Amino acid sequence: MVEKNRKFFFYVLYCADGTLYGGFTVDLAQRVATHNAGKGAKYTRVKSRRPVRLIYSETYETKHDALSAEYHFKHQTRKAKLQFLDLHNVKLPKV
Repeated sequence: MVEKNRKFFFYVLYCADGTLYGGFTVDLAQRVATHNAGKGAKYTRVKSRRPVRLIYSETYETKHDALSAEYHFKHQTRKAKLQFLDLHNVKLPKV
């Protein structure tokens, strides 16, 4: 079922400590701001992980599909996550 006029996003953040975080949202700008304010996911509340930068996002028509993409990303090794990003032409920020 396509949810009317609603977009669902899977996104990847590059954290200040060099780690990657995958998430789901319906409002990318607001969600990144929430992470950077230290009020997002428990993972990004850790001060050494902030600020975070949005490096990848993908739009889905259903919440299920976006959550599925998030789940699959989060359950990969770092090497597999980097391969995913490389496949999508994402260059990691220079530290």
